[in-house]
Amino acid sequence: MQCFIYKSLKKEYLYLYIDKKDDFSRVPDLLFNSLGKLEFVMELELFPERKLAREDAGKVIQSLKEKGFFVQMPPSKVSSPLKIQ
Repeated sequence: MQCFIYKSLKKEYLYLYIDKKDDFSRVPDLLFNSLGKLEFVMELELFPERKLAREDAGKVIQSLKEKGFFVQMPPSKVSSPLKIQ
């Protein structure tokens, strides 16, 4: 499955995957507006076995088929547990 990836210029590490280049019509307006300005990053061929840096390709494909888009959220910042000695 072909997909097109855009990064949010408002929030670092926030990416939007869509199934048709420059067609944001299936992205809900509230979500689209919250992403801020988007910059095209790349076109990518997805298949279930493909390794992605932060997401499961199967999950992305399923979302693209069902909704026409997928949002990759920034990694959460979890502080290291305190070490008690």
